[in-house]
Amino acid sequence: MYPVWSDNTDLPRFEQLKGDLKTDVLIIGGGLAGILCAYELKNRGVDYALCEAGEITCGITKNTTAKLTSQHGLIYNKLVKQFGFERAKLYLQANEDALSRYRQLCVNIDCNFEKQASFVYSLDDRRKLEKELDTLSKMGFPAELCDSVPLPLKTVGAVRFPNQAQFDPLRFVSSIVKGLNIYEHTKIRELIGTDAVSENGRIKAEKIIVATHFPFINKHGSYFLKMYQSRSYVIALGNAQSVEGMYVDEADKGMSFRNYKDLLLLGGGGHRTGKAGGGWTELESFAKRNYPEAQEKYRWATQDCMTLDSVPYIGRYSKRTPTMYVATGFNKWGMTSSMVSAMLLADMITGKDNPYAEVFSPSRTILRPQLAVNAAEATLNLLTPSKKRCPHLGCALKWNKQERSWDCPCHGSRFEESGKLIDNPAAGDLPS
Repeated sequence: MYPVWSDNTDLPRFEQLKGDLKTDVLIIGGGLAGILCAYELKNRGVDYALCEAGEITCGITKNTTAKLTSQHGLIYNKLVKQFGFERAKLYLQANEDALSRYRQLCVNIDCNFEKQASFVYSLDDRRKLEKELDTLSKMGFPAELCDSVPLPLKTVGAVRFPNQAQFDPLRFVSSIVKGLNIYEHTKIRELIGTDAVSENGRIKAEKIIVATHFPFINKHGSYFLKMYQSRSYVIALGNAQSVEGMYVDEADKGMSFRNYKDLLLLGGGGHRTGKAGGGWTELESFAKRNYPEAQEKYRWATQDCMTLDSVPYIGRYSKRTPTMYVATGFNKWGMTSSMVSAMLLADMITGKDNPYAEVFSPSRTILRPQLAVNAAEATLNLLTPSKKRCPHLGCALKWNKQERSWDCPCHGSRFEESGKLIDNPAAGDLPS
């Protein structure tokens, strides 16, 4: 059970930090967001170090379906209602800038970078598509409304974004990490101000970027209230139809499609972490009905941090921590969001104004309907009797039959059957 990318790339390995270190900027987390932050800071001549508890890309990054797009579902009409037209347009521009940066970098990187159109389809609500298209038209973006798509589904149409892209994320990372100041197997156990304590040394930094997928510091920022985690599943099929583009359903629990070489990557079966969902069983049933001659070659699952308003939290960790920054809550769109994070945080650290800072500010209002859902879920699971409890904040863990793991429905920590930590925000294994 591993992603297709893992078969194609041998990532460079980095030494463990042994001893003390002094640096201007410490980046915690070696996923794509942290790596891109390191890359941008290096190019700007900033002294930095990146520490990863395991090995780079070993967490969420390796499990992406690697769509490079500014089309994050039918989001723009929604953002106009929440934030107003100008901020919604800035969100679009930020992600288009991220896509342009990828195009620039991938010119000289062999990572199967391919220009593709992106589509959001609907099974039953054409009016939603028309509203989204109208919003995009007012923003000056050349989206189109398609009446049909080459999928084994009966749809009422799709919104098409031209000039988007897809790639192999691990081959991309294997190129850009060369020459970066990275320490693997260097877990940050504690922060004391801007001093970071690892197992084998202490790191003195002027500024810190927390890029650990789900932020691990609870006393600032209230991220345990502002986010939950969602799991989704992928199977890679050989001998299946080519779809010639990237597709997602506008409905939360719909299917996604893209090709990689001669494989079809079929995604879906999603659910809130710790809850029941379709998982691989749903994908297998869909493939059997619609691609009866196909053979499953790979399968994997991933986990995403979901924010209160569908916009990532990128910027200062909290109002009270002026030297600490965060990149989190990518809402299933980690590729462009990671690049937005790198460009935005590099600007903030070097004192350069960035037009997108307010859009992604982690200190924006939390008064959204999802806040009540998150609070209710946490309260319910804190009060649920259970011998297995999450060491993060004490919620009752749920057994995940498909993946044979103990999952936290409050904040998304996951543990192997043996109790070994799989996914944060928990910082350690279950007590034996």
